[in-house]
Amino acid sequence: MNTNSQPTYVVVVGASAGGLNALSEFVGQLTTDMDIAVFTVLHLSTTGIGDYLVQKLQSNTSLKCIKATDNRKIEKGFIYIAPPNHHLLVKKQRMILGRGPVENRWRPSIDVLFRSAAVAFGTRAIGILLTGLLDDGKAGMLAIKKCGGVCVVQDPNEAEYPDMPLAVLDAMEVNYCVSLAEMGSAIKEIMKQPLQEDVGIPEEIKAESEIAEKVAIGVERVEDLGGEHSIYSCPDCGGSLWQITENNMHRYRCYIGHAYSENDLLTKQAENMEATLWVALRMMEERRTLLHKMEQDAKRKGFIRIASDHHNKGIDLQMHIDKLKDILFSTQNNNRETAAM
Repeated sequence: MNTNSQPTYVVVVGASAGGLNALSEFVGQLTTDMDIAVFTVLHLSTTGIGDYLVQKLQSNTSLKCIKATDNRKIEKGFIYIAPPNHHLLVKKQRMILGRGPVENRWRPSIDVLFRSAAVAFGTRAIGILLTGLLDDGKAGMLAIKKCGGVCVVQDPNEAEYPDMPLAVLDAMEVNYCVSLAEMGSAIKEIMKQPLQEDVGIPEEIKAESEIAEKVAIGVERVEDLGGEHSIYSCPDCGGSLWQITENNMHRYRCYIGHAYSENDLLTKQAENMEATLWVALRMMEERRTLLHKMEQDAKRKGFIRIASDHHNKGIDLQMHIDKLKDILFSTQNNNRETAAM
């Protein structure tokens, strides 16, 4: 047993939809004799729910639960919780909070935490992914695996939202795929095994972790990731996206630092496209109103031909408006049906 305040193992846990109850059950299995420090990311809104999460988890565990703070020393026996709207990263002896670009549309992002743990702790990093939608955490878990750490996912058959565990299982072979109730036993089993020697940190993972740590990055650092320039643009800033491929899994990152899995990029593109169409609809309706005003003004002045011209343009524009409304309302209905499934 490590007698220093530094833990032998760092456990990084990610969860999204359905994650509050899952995290509560998970931390209830952790005991003070475990030589670990635990870091958690739960996809949250930017409200004060972070304080509630600390209280909720503390009521279920004997470990000390606190919100992570920038530059705080890492100590065993603690559960550190990422505050809303802040990325949480770990170094060898301390933690870092950042307000950098969102990754996979989230801040805090599970990938950011997992990747930093992989680089800082190598074989002493244990990644645990619980219930959630889409696939934040997949790239970070792959980084942990490549750096020699241990990968654990909740059995998707029991997860309230199985997308995140399934995304990891589709991309790689994990060390443990167990029910939530077996997570604590899995950690104890890991700690009984001899500590593995570090396998070395791949340069591309080290480079990407450094990018996430910086608010602003240079173009040359993106090129270091070993990816290639894609045909897509960043839906957040409009910059070029680089495609990074690992284990037949594609991810995208721009020069500023915005990062997306393929599914997240598709979702963000759809959101931006719909927003753009609503702006176009508003502009078209304003133009139709202006044409009607100019038509009435021309009639009052006796300019019948000009009034007729404005009237015909208004009719043509109304046809486009009606078609655009059909598209937008159809999209909204499809989104509601998808959300209800």
